Amino acid sequence: MNILDYDTVALDDSDSALVIIDQTKLPNQLEILHLHTQKEIWDAIYLLQVRGAPAIGVAAGYGVYLAAKGIDTEDYAFFEQEFVKASDYLNSSRPTAVNLSWALKRMKDVVIAGRGGSVADAKQKLLAEAKAIQQEDIDTCRRIGELGLSLVKPGDGILTHCNAGQLATSRYGTATAPMYLGHKQGYHFKIYCDETRPLLQGARLTSYELSSAGLDVTVLCDGMAASLMKQGKIQAVFTGCDRVAANGDAANKIGTMPLAIAAKYFGIPFYICAPSSTIDMSSKTGRDIKIEQRPAEEVTEMWYKERMAPKDVKVFNPAFDVTDAELITAIITEKGILRAPYTEFIKAIFK
Repeated sequence: MNILDYDTVALDDSDSALVIIDQTKLPNQLEILHLHTQKEIWDAIYLLQVRGAPAIGVAAGYGVYLAAKGIDTEDYAFFEQEFVKASDYLNSSRPTAVNLSWALKRMKDVVIAGRGGSVADAKQKLLAEAKAIQQEDIDTCRRIGELGLSLVKPGDGILTHCNAGQLATSRYGTATAPMYLGHKQGYHFKIYCDETRPLLQGARLTSYELSSAGLDVTVLCDGMAASLMKQGKIQAVFTGCDRVAANGDAANKIGTMPLAIAAKYFGIPFYICAPSSTIDMSSKTGRDIKIEQRPAEEVTEMWYKERMAPKDVKVFNPAFDVTDAELITAIITEKGILRAPYTEFIKAIFK
C-alpha cells in the first residue's frame, strides 16, 4: 500500500485505541501504533510520533474521548472532574501547537454543555465532536489547497519547509494541498523540500509522501534555499504553521523565518497555509507565543553513529521560530486569503 492509503490519525473505537502512523520511523519503516493509555498518547504527541498542528488536534480529540470513555461512573460531576484532569494532561504535551488546546477546549465545551444530562450521553457527544474535528480538518485542507492553487501557475518551482503535508493532517496537508491538487490537474510543479534540521521532517516525511504520490520533488539542505531563489528556480514558498498571532506573526518549524527573509529579498511570494483553528487571538503578536525548547540530543546525536559535537557543549534547540507578519505575502485559510493589514482581516474572519 502507498503511505497515502493510511490515515495519519484514526480511532479504533472497538479496541479503545488511537491509531497512528509512527512518523519517527519513516521513511524506512511504516509502523502503525495502537495507543490505549493516556500516557501512550501523551508520549506520541511529545515524541513527534504524531505531529503537525492539525493532526495533533485530531489526536487530542480522539485521545480525550478515549479518556472519557474509560471513566467508569454515573456521577456527572466526578466524570467532568476526571475529564478535565485528562484534558489538562494531554494539553501539557506540546505548548506551541495551538490546535492541541483548541481541540481539547472544544471537547471540554461538550462536557460543560452536557451538565444535567447523563454520562453515557456525554460520551456519545464527545465521540461525535472528535469525528467532526477530523472531518473539518479534511474539508479545511482541501479549501486551502484550492485557494493556494489560484496563486501559482503550471510548471512553477515551489519551496516548502518541514512537513505540512498529509502526514501532518487528516488529508491533503496544508502547505502541500495546492501541490496535490495541482498534480491531479497536470500542473507539473517542481517541488523543493528543505530537509529541516534537526529532526529532518522535510527529508524524511515531505519528500517521502510527495514522491509516493508521484510529484517531482527535490530535497535540499536548509541553507541552500537562498541559492535556488537566486537562480530563479523558486516562484513561491508555501509553509504551514503551528500558531498565528492576532497581528499575523506566524510560528512554524525552526528555519521558516530565514526562508521568509530570503524570499522577501528576492521578491518571491511567501505564503503561510493556516487553518483558522491555528489563529490564536489571545497572542497579540509573535512575542506572546511560547516557543518549545527541545532536547539537545536531537542536534548532537540523533542521526549520527557517533556524537557530532563536543561533550557538554551548550545547544540551542528551539522547535519553532516566528516569522514577522511584514515578511508574509499572504496567509491562506479555509475562510479566504488574508493579506496585510492582517490584524483587520483576522478579526473579520472571526465575525
